[in-house]
Amino acid sequence: MCAIAGYLGPLPWAEGTRLLQRMCACLAHRGPDGQGVHADDHAGLGHRRLAVIDLSPDAAQPMASDDGTLHITYNGEVFNHVELRAMLEARGRRFRTSSDTEVVLQLYEEFGPDFVSHLNGDFALAIRDAPRRRLVLARDRMGVRPLFYTWHEGRFHFASEAKALFEVPGIAAELDPVALDQIFTLWAPLAPRTAFKGISELPPGHVMIVADGEARIHPYWTLSFPDQGDEDQRPVPVLAEELRALLEDATRIRLRADVEVGSLLSGGLDSSIVTALAARMAPGRLRSFGITFDDAEFDESDWQQATARALGVTHHAIACRTGDIARAFPSVIRHAERSVLRTAPAPLHQLARSVREQGVKVVLSGEGADELFAGYDLFREAKIRRFCARRPGSTIRPHLFRRIYPYLPSLSQQTPEYLAAFFGVGQDNASDPLFSHRPRLRSTAGAKMFFSPDLRAELAGYDAAEEMASLLSDDFARWHPLHQAQYLETRFLLPGYILSSQGDRMAMAHGVEARFPFLDHRLVEFAAKLPPGTKLRGLREKHILREVAAGLLPPSIAARPKQPYRAPDSASFSEAAYAAELLSPQAVAATGLFNPATTARLLDKSRRSGLAGFRDNAAFVGVLSTQLLSREFSGQAPQGA
Repeated sequence: MCAIAGYLGPLPWAEGTRLLQRMCACLAHRGPDGQGVHADDHAGLGHRRLAVIDLSPDAAQPMASDDGTLHITYNGEVFNHVELRAMLEARGRRFRTSSDTEVVLQLYEEFGPDFVSHLNGDFALAIRDAPRRRLVLARDRMGVRPLFYTWHEGRFHFASEAKALFEVPGIAAELDPVALDQIFTLWAPLAPRTAFKGISELPPGHVMIVADGEARIHPYWTLSFPDQGDEDQRPVPVLAEELRALLEDATRIRLRADVEVGSLLSGGLDSSIVTALAARMAPGRLRSFGITFDDAEFDESDWQQATARALGVTHHAIACRTGDIARAFPSVIRHAERSVLRTAPAPLHQLARSVREQGVKVVLSGEGADELFAGYDLFREAKIRRFCARRPGSTIRPHLFRRIYPYLPSLSQQTPEYLAAFFGVGQDNASDPLFSHRPRLRSTAGAKMFFSPDLRAELAGYDAAEEMASLLSDDFARWHPLHQAQYLETRFLLPGYILSSQGDRMAMAHGVEARFPFLDHRLVEFAAKLPPGTKLRGLREKHILREVAAGLLPPSIAARPKQPYRAPDSASFSEAAYAAELLSPQAVAATGLFNPATTARLLDKSRRSGLAGFRDNAAFVGVLSTQLLSREFSGQAPQGA
């Protein structure tokens, strides 16, 4: 795991070297173990190293081919590098290092741009192919590792984070109003759009070839589901056995490292399965890490401790106490490089810092299972909404909503009519491709009432949800409704928010590499082919995964209902002086993005009685994070950062 940067286009090598050094200095947090640059008068590559595989200096980057005509800078891990090395050796190739970087470089020599289809890993990389006068960039299938790029004065520039691109003279950070609208509707920008004007993101599963002043981008992998009725119909025990085998192998190859590998343990099903598999493969040596909260509404520490005891792992509980979220939040936004609507990234930022302080560079995570096996409440909610739509006059069916939100006790006191209205029963056309997500989209977009009149005017006629719908393929309409909902989560929210704002960016802020066994593309493809009933059986989420868990975990843990990871939102900032400063009418008016009067009322309400609803909390965090983002990238350091 590392950070990369570079350019293609005329630039004197001395000037290019200085630029690369500045760009890499911005990314030192991602690669604290070393820095390297390579430049000539036509191109340059930079690298910050987090040494995980092959700790020797021979594995340093940028790495050159034997004949010196190819150079690679590479962020991430290819977990099947052992098998790929054996395959290449059988074809007559020889290696001078034990690093996966050299495997990737020789794979490119052997197969050209098609090399990327052989890789099983989390990566963002760039290869300078001097004989062909081109630069080849690629990003992993699921979008775990980031890769940003831009053109300036005829020269192409790229980096692991946008902040490095702002080291290029003449490139300034300017927030993109359309991206802000997308975040305040969809939780994340739609790639290739980013939070900044003129800065693009290579979408997951894509290759880019830059040559002769042009860039060609094409997908090498896409997520797809079978047509409705064509799913894998083998018996559940057979499917569960294959799923377990895939999970075991995905975990096994993600334990490959020349440093200690730990595991994140939230106390939920997904992280418990990953920890259980890893503990069996590293008996007596695995350490696990989990975040705890003072507020019982968010805390899962009892489940973490019970799971750790059952699995025989050494568990480290990292407490997120009152005030910790507010203290971390400016750093969170600096590393996320975008607005966020929830504070959930902040405890993960704190967790990563503690993991690194414990001397651990690599951790396994259970992220991805909810998307693959229908674990989120949204999937059950959509099923109930369709159920109610078939009997719109029923007063019994709305009661089902209470079953999927046991951690929200206020819902149990509501009438069926309120529940039906709250969850949008009857508001949406069942044939709408975004049917499953409409209630969330409406609820989130409610926070846009705090946009300034000028921003509203600039965005007039634009609909972020409709743009997302326009990106769907014709195949989408032939999929089962559950698979449609899973696709929307997995393609858009997973890489756009979960793996970025809560995943790679928070871990790598402290030089910690997170690995995700559930996001092994073999497992993703297998899960996509499963019948809907193996994932969501009635209202029981992750049915087939629970069948696998029954052989790995104590019954109480394997059968535990899903509890979403959440953190306190607006209440976290009651004592934060910088929050009051940034949300003051003067500061809000200065950025011009939000309405000073309505924002002031929101701040006053949060101080007097607190903010209870999702819309107000999302608005508070969204406005505050945007104000922080604007101040951070205009060169002013926010108080309390």
